[in-house]
Amino acid sequence: MFLGPAVPSAAHAEGAGAASYIVALRPAAGDADIFAARQARTLGLTVLNSYHSAVLGFAASMSPAARAVLAADPLVASIEPDRAFHTDGQVVPNGVERAKAELSKTASIDDVDQPRVNVNVAVLDTGIDTSHPDLNVAGGGTCAKSRNYDDHYGHGTHAAGIIGALDNHIGVVGVAPGANMFGVKVLDDQGNGTTRELLCGIEWVTSTRTDTDRHNDIDVANLSLGGTGADDGQCGEGDGDILHQAVCKSVAAGVTYVVAAGNDHEDASHLIPAAYREVITVSALADSDGLPGGKGGSPACRTDEDDTLANFSNYGAAVDMIAPGVCIYSTMPVDSHNLGDSGGYGTLTGTSFAAPHVAGAAALWISKHRGASPAEVRRAVLAAGNYDWDDRDDPDDIKEPLVDVSSF
Repeated sequence: MFLGPAVPSAAHAEGAGAASYIVALRPAAGDADIFAARQARTLGLTVLNSYHSAVLGFAASMSPAARAVLAADPLVASIEPDRAFHTDGQVVPNGVERAKAELSKTASIDDVDQPRVNVNVAVLDTGIDTSHPDLNVAGGGTCAKSRNYDDHYGHGTHAAGIIGALDNHIGVVGVAPGANMFGVKVLDDQGNGTTRELLCGIEWVTSTRTDTDRHNDIDVANLSLGGTGADDGQCGEGDGDILHQAVCKSVAAGVTYVVAAGNDHEDASHLIPAAYREVITVSALADSDGLPGGKGGSPACRTDEDDTLANFSNYGAAVDMIAPGVCIYSTMPVDSHNLGDSGGYGTLTGTSFAAPHVAGAAALWISKHRGASPAEVRRAVLAAGNYDWDDRDDPDDIKEPLVDVSSF
């Protein structure tokens, strides 16, 4: 067998300028293990792997001189550098892109999981998948018929990812990457709940502001749920609305509430807590490409006209802000099939997933304005919004600001 010319002494100095290469052999070379072992003895290279089935060859660390000798061997088909491969990386969802979170210095989206947005956000929903690798779940509580606040449905986990999915090379990234997420389970594993359970959740959130542990103080609460009702303009004192009274007391304790406007294409003033003036109520924008201009993206997400009010979204004077809510890609429980998605990520639509974009925006602003009141947070988030969307099919005469955190 031809072994090539005499080997320069430098070829034996495998550590000098050595690098990893993939060596492909011709069929006449025979057994890859035997060939590689012979070259290791002769040229001083270090065999790392050998291949027999998919390709005939081996990988080795070798000096430039050894590489030159191998390249001249007629039994060697080719030699190429051992190239680096990585995961495909995380996706910046259209909603996060449209909120301009990539332009926020505070969000600092760069595929590096530091620094995290150190703000406590509660998701009052079906819970949060406590084992999800793309979420920073800091704690929580349960008010539904469940032993813990783990999410087996998907709704709450999806909202949590929109707010604060980690900036960490995998999955997706949220508007406020790495925010401390607290799952407050007020809906069961079919997405149903009662006033009693929601009151329990608001009680839990408010109690964090009055206990002795300052580290668990909830700053932002996201409520992607609703039932029929109205705002009496007196924090529930006029009509005896206990839920409204609880929300007002929680806001007074320092919690900023962000809620979904609802999906019935009607006036949001008929849905609570969306109707309450003390919260930030969010309608849904149909946005299929993460960009203004109405050009749209994926045909699968263009069941509604791009850059307009989603055709299911509630509207009216109770709505404070609009955010993407159609075909929103975010985290899902890894083992859940209840909403048609599994494997840890999925796409859902509704004002339920518009509101978390604004909750994330509130968390970003609070992270740089500690001690700000909910009224101050509300003013800042609304003032930062832009009007670069088409409201021609919005039934009311109010063009709400579109969430925009680029200035945060």
